Amino acid sequence: MTDDRVARAGLSRLVEPADPRVTDAVSQAGAGRLYDELLTRRAERGLTGDAAGRVASVDPLRELEQAARRGIRFVIPSDAEWPTQLDDLARTSGVNQMVGRPFGLWVRGPARLDELARCVAIVGSRSSTSYGETAAGEIAAGVSRDGRAVVSGAAFGIDQAAHRGALALGGPSVAVLACGVDRAYPASHRDLIEHMAAHGAVVSELPPGCAPMRMRFLARNRLIAALGCGTVLIEAAIRSGALNTAAWTESLSRPLMGLPGPITSAQSQGVHHWIRSGAATLVTGPEDVLEVVGDVGEHTREEPREAPRPRDRLSSRHRQVLEAVPLRRPADLESIAATAGIDLVDTQSALRHLRRCGLAVHTEAGWRLGESTRHVPHVDDHAP
Repeated sequence: MTDDRVARAGLSRLVEPADPRVTDAVSQAGAGRLYDELLTRRAERGLTGDAAGRVASVDPLRELEQAARRGIRFVIPSDAEWPTQLDDLARTSGVNQMVGRPFGLWVRGPARLDELARCVAIVGSRSSTSYGETAAGEIAAGVSRDGRAVVSGAAFGIDQAAHRGALALGGPSVAVLACGVDRAYPASHRDLIEHMAAHGAVVSELPPGCAPMRMRFLARNRLIAALGCGTVLIEAAIRSGALNTAAWTESLSRPLMGLPGPITSAQSQGVHHWIRSGAATLVTGPEDVLEVVGDVGEHTREEPREAPRPRDRLSSRHRQVLEAVPLRRPADLESIAATAGIDLVDTQSALRHLRRCGLAVHTEAGWRLGESTRHVPHVDDHAP
């Protein structure tokens, strides 16, 4: 039987990712046996036919050696570097009829995959807005500041903004590609991908040289969802490919988070749907994300509150008198008492308390508001 690593490298060249026929066969008989059966045309007829056009050109041992010379390693489940969170893919029902963990991962970059268990996936629209890109960058930076890697797909829009947000703080960022790790897709992101290959990691289950295809993007999405301990969805239209990653996240029972956008934004309609359905937790910044993916009590966020004002500490009766004090034209005690509907003795006591608090001022002409309360609307007409 072919060596497991060589067999897995060969399978990654012979068959398309996440094919349930292949993943089932590997789980039952092992990668080595399935690879040998494909070479000798003894595998299931459909599989044999699919692989027939590629068999003649496959030399996995040579491919592994060539990849190693180019700084590309092939990580398989038995390696210490294998990210065990991907094993959950073998236990999910799958999305789009795709199932199973990858045979292995082709990797470029110094970041070890087994150290990425706490990473966060950030995905979204390619046709993003400046609002979405700014939010993606800020969330990625906050996640990176917490010592977590950011995982995304190196695409235009939100993916790019997330990668750059993490890299701006010197944190690791992982690009999961739908092509070989030796290719740059999109081509205009070559510098970004090369930077991640130098300082983070560029990952694919497809062997070097493979071109991107639609189905490969859908298969790639399951890796992004599985690598992250949670996924943040930012700007995804109703038919956005990012929603496929969201579906994988839900299938894996991982936290799914959604950043809301303007209600008029088509780019955010898909996000709003997931939030409205209850499948996604609404987040507005990195603090919310870290609270969701962190351990209990690790990132507890206080409810936002405005700083207390002097009038907040007043009793209801003192506040009632304060509302009756004019803003500019001073009024006498009797006028204020009549407006407040409170007797003279209590009104006078309240006014003295308000003066001590700096909320009311007494002049020869009567009482008026202090400077600290002039921005608050008050009754300025005092009819007895």
